[in-house]
Amino acid sequence: MANPLLRTKSVEQSIADTEVVGTRLKKQLTAWDLTIFGVAVVVGAGIFTIGAKTAGDLSGPAVSVSFVIAAIACGLAALCYAEFASTVPVAGSAYTFSYATFGEFAAWIIGWDLVLEFSIAAAAVASGWSSYVGTVLGTSAPVVEIGGVKVDWGAMLIVGVLTVLLTFGAKVSSRVSAVITAIKVAVVLLVIVVGAFYIKAANYTPFIPPSESGEGETGWKQSLFQFLTDGGGLSYGWYGVLAGASLVFFSFIGFDIVATSAEETRDPQRDVPRGILGSLAIVTVLYIAVTVVVTGMASYKDLATSAGNGKPKNLASAFAMNGVDWAATIISIGALAGLTTVVMVLLMGQNRVFFAMARDGLLPRQLAKTSDRGVPVRISVGVGVVVALFAGLVPLDELAELINIGTLFAFVLVSVGVVVLRKQRPDLQRGFRTPMVPLVPILSVIACGWLMVNLPLETWGRFLVWMGLGVLVYFVYSKNHSVAGKRERGETISTV
Repeated sequence: MANPLLRTKSVEQSIADTEVVGTRLKKQLTAWDLTIFGVAVVVGAGIFTIGAKTAGDLSGPAVSVSFVIAAIACGLAALCYAEFASTVPVAGSAYTFSYATFGEFAAWIIGWDLVLEFSIAAAAVASGWSSYVGTVLGTSAPVVEIGGVKVDWGAMLIVGVLTVLLTFGAKVSSRVSAVITAIKVAVVLLVIVVGAFYIKAANYTPFIPPSESGEGETGWKQSLFQFLTDGGGLSYGWYGVLAGASLVFFSFIGFDIVATSAEETRDPQRDVPRGILGSLAIVTVLYIAVTVVVTGMASYKDLATSAGNGKPKNLASAFAMNGVDWAATIISIGALAGLTTVVMVLLMGQNRVFFAMARDGLLPRQLAKTSDRGVPVRISVGVGVVVALFAGLVPLDELAELINIGTLFAFVLVSVGVVVLRKQRPDLQRGFRTPMVPLVPILSVIACGWLMVNLPLETWGRFLVWMGLGVLVYFVYSKNHSVAGKRERGETISTV
């Protein structure tokens, strides 16, 4: 009998499992639907804040170059995701891809990682949505204190509403997402067009400001790279441009969630790669346009956090400096719309990964039962309740960077997995082929590795603790309930 930690689930078996009655998702999405999901989850409030902050503190006017570098790094991983998703069009994204290449234990680890990534991301963004409600309505944030505990009922409300919406199926979710995404993209375009009239060419000089030394963070707050090199921080110059790329990279994460919908796509071999690469191309253009406008409207020195007495500057700040105060309200409306779709698509991605793991028996298999609409309602409701509680009761600021390290870890495994599956199964039909293999996957791993070492030590510590807990759960429960293990032992597979 094969080592249970290394047993793989063949691509053919993964695809066959998608047709089992009772755990079958409905195929109804198109390339357009997937592109909407990608844009919906990537374009959030960050588009109005991250560019200005990075320009002021790290990159100067060259922040647009930082975005280009980040987009290239993201694009390398996206090419790898596109090949895998077109070859293994099954729910679960990196979890499913890892099961086919590295084996069950690695798949469990990456699945456990994605559970953390999507859950915290959805809760954190819901909390941000709640704070923007207060800004748009001109009231205080929807938070009450009950028994000495602050309850963010606004965050809990949006998670609850979107959870109910998701139980109606991916197509309904796509239609709602399309409307809200259209609103936020319209706001972004309006901001770009209006802001262009206030651009001053002098603000682009020097395009790459001279390097300046800084103290950087210390202790657990310092990055792994800073800890290993015993160095301080640097702002501006080419180091600042690269450091800025590390920061703005996380504005792009989310496109990988498109891959979790592969099983619900009518023509996944064609449409999933289009959805992944198309959404990434659209958001790259939007991000670069916004950063060009914001650095043209205001001097990078005026956008620095130090210029605002420690309060980070954003796009609204640039408009205020030019006397266009009404733009702040428009930007807040765009941010609110943006965050709504981000929460929805994150919840959907979490549901599909959880569903794939439950269908494989690594989590309770009963949870994988689908409704007549082809929706895993039990998982959708369960995930919604947990995320709502996190969003409403738990301060998430200190945990947010776990999203980043979790995403990068998944990117690395998928990039390596493309090379492994090419060698293991050259016969497989691939709707999309990553160009220049193994060069592109290797570059993707290097880019993601660089970004990972720039994350704080405390993030690495929390990540390792979560992974350790996942190892414990696997050996206590998942290893013995694995469907692949039962097939190997000749046991009967129970229905759900």
